Amino acid sequence: MTHAKIVSFTGRGAALAARVQRSLPGVLAERYDRAGDPSLRKTQLSRFAQQAMADCGLLICIGAAGIAVRAVAPYLAGKAFDPAVLVLDENGRFVIPLLSGHLGGANAFARLLADALGAEAVLTTATDGRGAFAVDDWAREQGLAVLETERIREISAALLRGERVGFHAGCPVAGRIPPGLEARGSGPVGFAVGLDTAAGPFASTLHLVPRVVHVGIGCRRGAGAAAVESAVQAALEAARLPWQALRGAATIDRKAREPGLAAFCAAHRLPLAVFSAEELAQAEGEFTASPFVQATVGVDNVCERAAVRAAGGGQLLLRKTATGGVTAALAAEGWRVCFEAANGGG
Repeated sequence: MTHAKIVSFTGRGAALAARVQRSLPGVLAERYDRAGDPSLRKTQLSRFAQQAMADCGLLICIGAAGIAVRAVAPYLAGKAFDPAVLVLDENGRFVIPLLSGHLGGANAFARLLADALGAEAVLTTATDGRGAFAVDDWAREQGLAVLETERIREISAALLRGERVGFHAGCPVAGRIPPGLEARGSGPVGFAVGLDTAAGPFASTLHLVPRVVHVGIGCRRGAGAAAVESAVQAALEAARLPWQALRGAATIDRKAREPGLAAFCAAHRLPLAVFSAEELAQAEGEFTASPFVQATVGVDNVCERAAVRAAGGGQLLLRKTATGGVTAALAAEGWRVCFEAANGGG
């Protein structure tokens, strides 16, 4: 769920903020009325912006664009890290994405709010202005992690020059291919969708990684977060997978309260799926059996079975690896990508 902060500077802006909050379904939105709330009057806007830029995926300022620009400017971290930032005038006539239009979803939020408020979304990104395919916008819609954000510009520039850009997918592809894209395995510039980030089919390749991998974890009692981290890192390296591919972690129920495992998941913002021994035993496939584990927890394997169960019965990518008292295995959900919702997809 996206966490948002809405800040207003006038009474009219505060009334609009309430409408904006109601127009953001599925968003955890907080309102801050700097004109009407006495507790906010002595707080610096720059400090508020700094906190919002660190904590939130969406910051909405209702007031002058210049105020918002000056407030967030010192805290910009880059295309891959900045949250979506929007500005609305206090009359609710215009919705302007200032920052992270594609990756952060600012353009999408602008369109949503414009429709809900009867306003006009003012989109200044070139691909949107020309109706061209925006690879970063599409990646966000598909839930794909973007590895080399600096190469987004190369793809957009090529499309805007009228050149054809290649794409290569390691999965089924649905929908009509947008104008300007061509499915091929070589060329000067393009993007590759898949878990194999070592492959570089194009001279300049942008890798888009699906977040579909689950790590199953087993550990000794008292294993620390550092030990869990090392084991997961070793597993990812063995499978030649980036951290960005991870969607969640999984284990047996009796390990759910292990502080090291909980701390690891919290640090990486990974949900932890927990299964009973009976549920793990129902996982289908061939697993690395251990009589000791069977006698200890009631099922012959924890990490492999947990990974497969968490992945919805998906493919086991890496069998049990053991590092420092922690075992880890990797499994991937079935997945595909679709071009139907992309800009320029028709």
